[in-house]
Amino acid sequence: MSGLYQVISAALFNLRSLPERKGSAITAAIGIAGVVGVLVGVLAIAEGFRKAMTVSASPEVAVVLRSGADSEMTSGLEREATRVISDAPGIARGANGPLTSAELFVIINLPNRKTGTDANVPLRGVQPGAFEVRGNVEIVEGRRFETGKNEIIVGAGAARSFIGLEVGKEIKMGQVTWTVVGIFTAEGGIAESEIWSDADVLAPAYNRSEGFQSVYVRLTDKDVFEDFKDTLTADPKLSVKVSRQSDFYEEQATIMTDFITKIGVSIAVLMALGALFGALNTMYSAVAARTREISTLRALGFGTGPVVISVLVESVMLSLLGGAIGAIAAYLLFDGYKASTMNFQTFSQVSFAFSVTPRLLLNAILFATAIGLFGGIFPAIRSARLPIASGLRES
Repeated sequence: MSGLYQVISAALFNLRSLPERKGSAITAAIGIAGVVGVLVGVLAIAEGFRKAMTVSASPEVAVVLRSGADSEMTSGLEREATRVISDAPGIARGANGPLTSAELFVIINLPNRKTGTDANVPLRGVQPGAFEVRGNVEIVEGRRFETGKNEIIVGAGAARSFIGLEVGKEIKMGQVTWTVVGIFTAEGGIAESEIWSDADVLAPAYNRSEGFQSVYVRLTDKDVFEDFKDTLTADPKLSVKVSRQSDFYEEQATIMTDFITKIGVSIAVLMALGALFGALNTMYSAVAARTREISTLRALGFGTGPVVISVLVESVMLSLLGGAIGAIAAYLLFDGYKASTMNFQTFSQVSFAFSVTPRLLLNAILFATAIGLFGGIFPAIRSARLPIASGLRES
């Protein structure tokens, strides 16, 4: 018999005997399913957060901050500087001039709908060009705020998470009472976690009349970014940091996603140790229960290699079954689940949806396969080392 034929025959023999050991087999598979489910669930948080931060970012939009600032919270630009930035070459133009928006970024407290406790919410003061600069902001209820009035529009994620942000409601922020006049979406991006108002109204309300914190710019083409950046950074009147919006948000998301990923992998590894012992126990029991059958196969001419591989195949198949169950369950339970968490860069809440991606599912299945291989290798070696004569005498 060829080696491949022996492997296939021995593996089928093992798999057909699984119903006789269904209790231990199901226990091992469920244990691995739990590990995979937790791993996918936690990593879906990181993936969803990263997606919310970057999904709507455009390479044709540039963000200008003060030199050395790592977020809008630590940035500051004088009004004259924002005018110089708006005159730079490479900026797209609309009917009212360059497509730029000098913006303010303020953190306010609002009660969370789920907990009732206050949480940090970003309030952004924008100029009229902000809508054309982003290009993806769509009013889904109500209307846009009117310039010069105490009106705000609310991102769909913020409206979903915080009390008092329904259209028509009045809400006091600082010393000013604002009226909610609209709710907007932004392709699921981070802007949906924000509240927007007219920057010229917001500035005196928060004593920010001296300047802005950032300038958002739509470029004529993504390829002009380097020239635009070089022009601003070489201007002696300015001291600025220029980033693509996509790179800026990716950097903002890195700290949080790395933190969640490390937590998720650590939890999964700890749980995997338990699942690994479960798989080991199952496979040792399987080998012990079939000592005579395995010895008979070897007496008939089956090599130790095919016997070892057949035991590994059984272990991996159980792991794949558990991994598939865990992955499917995680997808059904978590994908699209709406939540919010803290953005450590701005110390404000970001609304996002869990995202169970194909890459995440594939990695989880590979993780389950690794558990199966480690769980099966030692029982497989034991089956190969068992003397044939001793095995045949086993009852």
